[in-house]
This record gives sequence, C-alpha cells and structure tokens, in this order.
Amino acid sequence: MDNQTRHKLKQDNFVTTTKHGLAWAGENRRSVITTSLLLLVVIVLGVGSVALYNYRSNAAAAQFSAGMEIYNAAIATPGEPVAPGTQTYPTALDRATAANKIFAAAADKYGMTGPGRSARYFAALTEIEMGQTATAETTLNKLAGGMDKDMASLAKVALASLYHQTGRDQQAIDMYNQLIAKPTDVETAGMAKLQLGTLYENMGHPDQARAIYADLKDKDTKGVAGEVAAQRLSGNAAQ
Repeated sequence: MDNQTRHKLKQDNFVTTTKHGLAWAGENRRSVITTSLLLLVVIVLGVGSVALYNYRSNAAAAQFSAGMEIYNAAIATPGEPVAPGTQTYPTALDRATAANKIFAAAADKYGMTGPGRSARYFAALTEIEMGQTATAETTLNKLAGGMDKDMASLAKVALASLYHQTGRDQQAIDMYNQLIAKPTDVETAGMAKLQLGTLYENMGHPDQARAIYADLKDKDTKGVAGEVAAQRLSGNAAQ
C-alpha cells in the first residue's frame, strides 16, 4: 500500500469518526450539555472550596495570632513603668480571660481549619487558667479524639496535666502511656516518657521516675530526651 493510499484511508477514518461523534452529540445533546454542566459545577465547586478554605484559614490565622498576642502579653508589675505600646494585664486571670474570648470566637467560626483547631486548643488552656476545668476537659477530649494526630497528641498532654492537677494521677499515667505507644511528630515517645517521669516525681515516686530516665538514657543516647534524662539522673544522684 503506497503512502498516498494510507493518507487517504486515515482521512476517511477521521471524517467517519468525527461524523459519528457529531451525530451522537446531536442525538444526545441534552445529555451532553447536562453532563458538561455537572462537570463544570464539580470543577467550580472544587476550586471554590479550596479558595474558601484558604480564605477561612487565613482569617482564622489572623484571629489566632491576635489571641496569641494577648496570651503572651506581660503581667503588669505594680510600680514599674510600662513601655509605650506594650500591652499588659493586671493579673494572669485577666490575661487568660481576654485571650479566651479571641480563641473561642476563632474556634467557633473557623473550627474546621488548622488555625481554628489551634485556637480551640488554646481556648481550653485559657479555660484551665480561668478555673473552668470541666469545660476545658470537654474541649480537650474532643481534640484528642480528632483526625489531626498532632493536635490530638497536644490535647492528650494537656489532659494528662489536667488529670494530675485534679487528683486523677492514674488517668494521667494512662494518657502518657498512650502517647508513648503512639507518638507523633510533636509529641515523641521520648518526650512522653520524660513527662511520665516528671509525673512520678511529683507523685512522690522517685524510683519509678529514675527507672524511666535510666531507660531513656540507654536507649536514646543521641536524642534530646536521652540527654535530659541523663541530666535528671545526675541531678538526682547529686542530691
């Protein structure tokens, strides 16, 4: 078969295919339009959802940042001058109350975003400072059971601390053991072991604390947790 014949056959096949395609489109015009519109809607919704999420995340981040400025503000010392433009609060309770309003508002409005979840976490921390431990515990439990593993681990650390503060040491121990069994990037197994050791010390069980520190020192020789454990063992031995 020569080149001219092959070329003609290709043209004929293209024309035939195109005609059949156009004929099908003409016979099924409504279906084609409907499908195309649906596809367009999906694309628009997808792009719109990303844009909306980014917009809400940015708004949440701005509000969270405002809350953190208050959270990190200084407590005024009576008789000491304050630099112009420096934000201070009379007491830690006043500061926590002011920060909590910002964090809670951000969490309620943007709770599905990353900054919104961070705001909810700090809302719980400020609730603890305000003495609203039951409300804080409910908030932290929700975060601890969420899909954000890093945030869940931070919430569990806060819960363990709250359990100890409220006389529930066994629950605190169980929580640290959960974190040791399932560590995350923000709460490593080593850090959870250190915190468990600190808890045992605070409970008046130095032998159990030393056993944890010794294990960390041997197994995490180059890590931060291992170094801290070694320092604590040295400090305890010097006492």
